[in-house]
Amino acid sequence: MVKRAYDLYPQVCAFHNLVWAERTAARGKRGRPDIARFEYRLEDELLGLRDELRQQTYRPGPYRRYMVREPKARIISAAPYRDRVVHHALCRVIEPPFERRFIGDSYASRLGKGTHAALDRGTFFARRFPYVLRCDIEQFFPSVDHAILHDRLARVVGDADVLWLCDRILAGGTESPAPPVGQGVGGVGLPIGNQTSQFWANVYLDALDQFVKRDLRCPGYVRYVDDFLLFAPEKATLHRWKWEIIAFLATLRLSLHEAESAVFPVATGIPFLGFRVYPDHRRLRRRNAVAFARRHRALAIGYEAGAVSYDQLTASVQGWVAHAAHGDTYGLRRALLARTLAAPGAEVARAGQ
Repeated sequence: MVKRAYDLYPQVCAFHNLVWAERTAARGKRGRPDIARFEYRLEDELLGLRDELRQQTYRPGPYRRYMVREPKARIISAAPYRDRVVHHALCRVIEPPFERRFIGDSYASRLGKGTHAALDRGTFFARRFPYVLRCDIEQFFPSVDHAILHDRLARVVGDADVLWLCDRILAGGTESPAPPVGQGVGGVGLPIGNQTSQFWANVYLDALDQFVKRDLRCPGYVRYVDDFLLFAPEKATLHRWKWEIIAFLATLRLSLHEAESAVFPVATGIPFLGFRVYPDHRRLRRRNAVAFARRHRALAIGYEAGAVSYDQLTASVQGWVAHAAHGDTYGLRRALLARTLAAPGAEVARAGQ
């Protein structure tokens, strides 16, 4: 029986919590006009948010939506900055009770976890088990059921005012009217890009994590958002688990991406988080290198035109090099960066080697 957390809402609304949330939301982005406008009247803005939250007159603003195509085409929803401050303030208070419940092998949007830790854990299991079931949930964020998510939040959070705020943010993300306090929440989908969406994905899929570990008793399991791996000594076990997972996900109104979910030997390499993981080494997937080369060319041209700063270009190269270095990619990095030496911004490519 999970002990529910009460009296959380005053902590969410506290001025010092909003100050922390604003600093966190602005980190690394202070040059943006919307943030500069907000910080020009910072105290007034935060006091206004505090009063709206206390009086429950807070209304999320409209989202700005745009398409990204790397690593695949998807729509990103950017909330107004003042709403992002509220998202951070909320998550800071309600994450700890959930964090104590989450399993250790869930790696997305958690302190001390992340992509590279998930890859390391996948390699650890690939060295101990001969077979893997790779799973991908089809259209996860657009498929999240608000009523199910509300129920899962309410199992841990006993504060009705916090649940009101969660419902308000959920309704704003689907551009539907927010329900009155005390009434159920409807709708489907989480906007990709929200701090709350990343946290709520873990809340929603914690049910899957608990099912895999407690019911299936899977000894080797790694999940990063909607991509997850199950390891076992026999293929037959993994095939049986796959059908049990399909049935369980139906209770969450989710389904596996059949084309991406399969059982195979770990020795053939496991496609996971942009890499192909083998028991004894790790390769970067080709599309990642192609995307970097395309992105670098565009930034280098922008640098030559004066639209991109030297620091921005350097950060892009060094960030990709640091990411690629988590695989056996020395030759790839050397060849790819050498290819840019004749392109604009060549000195930046040298700096990344």
